[in-house]
Amino acid sequence: MSVLAASVVAALEPSEASAYDGFGPVTVDVPRARWVEALEAAYAAGAVFFDLLTAYDLEDDGFAVVAHVASGDLRDHLLVRASVPRGDAVLATATGVYRGAAWHERETHEMFGIGFAGHDPLDPLLLPAAFGAAPLRKDFVLAARAARPWPGEKDPSDSGGRARRRTLPPGVPADWPEAGS
Repeated sequence: MSVLAASVVAALEPSEASAYDGFGPVTVDVPRARWVEALEAAYAAGAVFFDLLTAYDLEDDGFAVVAHVASGDLRDHLLVRASVPRGDAVLATATGVYRGAAWHERETHEMFGIGFAGHDPLDPLLLPAAFGAAPLRKDFVLAARAARPWPGEKDPSDSGGRARRRTLPPGVPADWPEAGS
C-alpha cells in the first residue's frame, strides 16, 4: 500500500476506509460523510497535486465520485472514491482542500447531476443553463441514436431478401417517441 493510501486509511476508522491496489494507483474507498476528511488526510500526507475529480454511473447503486491526487514529486498517486446514492446525489465540496476541484465539480454536476454541498454556484460549463438533464448518466437517452439508422443493424441484403425487424440501438427504450420510425 502506498504512503498516501496508508495515511488516508489511518486517518479514518479502520472499518470505514478500504484500500484496493489494482492495476493503477491505489484506490481508497471512503464513506461520503468522510470525503473531505479523507482528502485532507491525503493532502497532509503530501498529496499536494490535484489532478482530477469525476464520477461514473453505477445505475441502481448510484454513483462513484473519484478524485486523483499525487505527491508533489508525482511518485505516489492515489484515487479517493466515495459512493453517492442516486436519490440523494450530493457530496461535500473538495474546494476547501484543493481549489482546483472547483472546475471539476462544476463539470461533474453538469454531466451527472451530482451536487457538491458548499460549492455555490455550480454554473454549467458546456451546456445551456436550461438543458435540464445529465447527459453522462446511463439513463439519459441519446436522441440521435433513436432518430438515425443505427450502424449496428445488419444490412437487409444479408438476410436473403427477407424483411428484417428493426432493432433498437443500445440505450434507447422501446417507448422512446422516435424509436419506431
